[in-house]
Amino acid sequence: MSKLSDLASSLFSKTSISGGTKSSTVKALTDSELETVLANLASQKGGGGNYKVSIVDLLKLLGLDSSLAARKVLAEKLNVNAGEHGSAEQNTALHKAVLQALAANGGEVPANLK
Repeated sequence: MSKLSDLASSLFSKTSISGGTKSSTVKALTDSELETVLANLASQKGGGGNYKVSIVDLLKLLGLDSSLAARKVLAEKLNVNAGEHGSAEQNTALHKAVLQALAANGGEVPANLK
């Protein structure tokens, strides 16, 4: 489990018992909860650059490939069709989409984005 996953799990995870077996449920995070998770991860990694606005810095913070080729694939996976690949318009839309995917997945990087 990644440090981000560990941190999000410890802060926000809910566990339920059903039928005698333990199952984990993913709790979507609010914007402020996600900001806390990312800020804590950034402090653990020495700052995180400008991850609050930069898709490249956000991907690096999450331990994901931030190259243009990887961002093209990520844009396809997240159905981001704003601007040309690598443009400021697409990078801004991709940043927003990654944050939404993180929040929806309880602060963890969804498997399909790795």
